[in-house]
Amino acid sequence: MLNDECVHPAAKTSTTPHPKFRVAICGGGIGGITLAVCLSKHPDIQVDIYEAAQSFKEVGAGVMIWGRTWQVLTLLGMDKTLRDVAGVALDGPLVDPPFGFDFRRSDMGHDHRIYLLSMPYASNQYHRAHFLDTLLARIPETVPHLGKRLISYSHGDPTGSIKLKFADGTSATCDILIGCDGIKSTVRRIMFQDLADKGQPEMIKFIEPVWTGEVVYRALIPMEHVPLRAGQKHRVLTRSTTYCQHLTAYPIAQGKWVNFGGFVTKPEACGTPWDKPWAAECDAHELIEHFSGWEPEVAEILELVQKPLRWAIFQIRPLPLFAHGTVVLLGDAAHAMTPHQGSGVGQAIEDAYVLARILGHPSTTRKNLCEALKAYEHVRLPFTNDVARQSAEAGAVSELRGSTGDDYARFAHSLRGLWTWVGGEDPEAQVQRAIKRTRHQEKVAAKALL
Repeated sequence: MLNDECVHPAAKTSTTPHPKFRVAICGGGIGGITLAVCLSKHPDIQVDIYEAAQSFKEVGAGVMIWGRTWQVLTLLGMDKTLRDVAGVALDGPLVDPPFGFDFRRSDMGHDHRIYLLSMPYASNQYHRAHFLDTLLARIPETVPHLGKRLISYSHGDPTGSIKLKFADGTSATCDILIGCDGIKSTVRRIMFQDLADKGQPEMIKFIEPVWTGEVVYRALIPMEHVPLRAGQKHRVLTRSTTYCQHLTAYPIAQGKWVNFGGFVTKPEACGTPWDKPWAAECDAHELIEHFSGWEPEVAEILELVQKPLRWAIFQIRPLPLFAHGTVVLLGDAAHAMTPHQGSGVGQAIEDAYVLARILGHPSTTRKNLCEALKAYEHVRLPFTNDVARQSAEAGAVSELRGSTGDDYARFAHSLRGLWTWVGGEDPEAQVQRAIKRTRHQEKVAAKALL
């Protein structure tokens, strides 16, 4: 809750005068808003979102939602609304035709399909802004507080509360601080700096993001601008296509736009400094120069890109922990990854669901918050770190480097393996494992007191 010495008091989202505990969500992106939606199912938990910007906005264009994440959204009662946003019939399949990726060797000047990866898992694509707006409609207006850029947090209150300080001079208190503040997370910086200052200097390396050596040129192309090919719709209007090595394009927003990304990679530059803006508009000729001589389909798409954005791709090193005391990380703050499997948003949503289910469980109280947050870490940290690893490998495979090179049989085998996680252990199973672990830790602690 915000202190009222400088601003109005934050309205409580709890319907009880004494909430079970107070949750502060730092960051109002998709992960943070999803967490607030999930926690709204538990009226005895007070929730406040502190967002640095003056309005809610998402960086990027496309959002890919896999079937495992769709289960979460269905449990939240959002499936019908999101089907409407995607233009999918309520009684129909999530995707029609069945979803897959068309992988093509495109840098040799002629058409050459390498592999058609048919996915047994449903998926749908959204414009990020539309997706975020759908989530925002699910939370009370009193929950978000805009213009609240976190500059520090501290413990020390005898009650165990955490004090938050913001750049505008205001402050707030909470029982749990959840860092949903992205790849440049302030919460992560303070957490790992504190660990380093208290005898673990190796923790410093987990604070700053690392450049992957990759740059992606991004653009949204209006559907009506994409030309026909032999009287048929262009491939990118009907199927997600990866032109190796490598360019991606797929339809979003009910097919009104094509989300385009052209990747240029220098593997040897991974981990080296990037001294330019992370994202900047550039001349279309810069993009065309990188992909000149590619197959005609690619040339047709490149001609449609007027003002591409050049993005440097960063990630964070695999973290050794997500939770420290009653402070915990979620989404990109915990596991910012490359975009090669469209998995970042989905993993943030799954983080939010698992964490909210743990916090909302009747066995979770103020007394065992640390154990509950460690249980979340126990199930989510290894899973998300592995997803991040496979995303990076998928990018390497799409550029015909890494373990497969241009051996197309190995290429296909590797891709199938890299996508199996999408159909793996679902978030609800992770919830049950985490709750079981929390109970076990409570029993261990109780025995230690005997």
